[in-house]
Amino acid sequence: MAIQIIFLITAVVTLLAALMVVASRHLVHSALWLILALFGVAVLYVLLDAGFFTVAQVLIYIGAIAILFIFAVMLTRRDMRDSGPQHTPGWWLAAILAALMFAGVMIMLISWTGFSTPLPALAADADTLSRLGLALVSPDGYLLPFELASVLLVAAMIGAIYVSLAKK
Repeated sequence: MAIQIIFLITAVVTLLAALMVVASRHLVHSALWLILALFGVAVLYVLLDAGFFTVAQVLIYIGAIAILFIFAVMLTRRDMRDSGPQHTPGWWLAAILAALMFAGVMIMLISWTGFSTPLPALAADADTLSRLGLALVSPDGYLLPFELASVLLVAAMIGAIYVSLAKK
């Protein structure tokens, strides 16, 4: 019961922090909210007893990437307030594409049987990291969520490149 309460509190804090990452008008504040969201994910990894992912989350994402982002923002010494237009003329096209992508993902997840068939439990002395790697690429394991996350990350990277190259 206590773990469920900790999970719910952590999940709510993580979701609110993630919302504040995109809602905050100051870049440094967004970076600080990002650190809180990443820390919430690390707590969820602890609750799942995934030690490797917890350490990787804290060391790589919080300790390196987020702190590097804060230093880069603070060292540029630019005005960090958003002074440009808040909406682009083609926002409706992006909204339609996002709705279609969401519908496609939902259809794919509804037809996926991975929600109803749990994976077998690991033995206590099993090499959990290699078994996790096999489960991530196995069609009977977590292949669909793993590939879906990689597609979303590629789409985010393409969007970030487009935004950085856009005329100002």
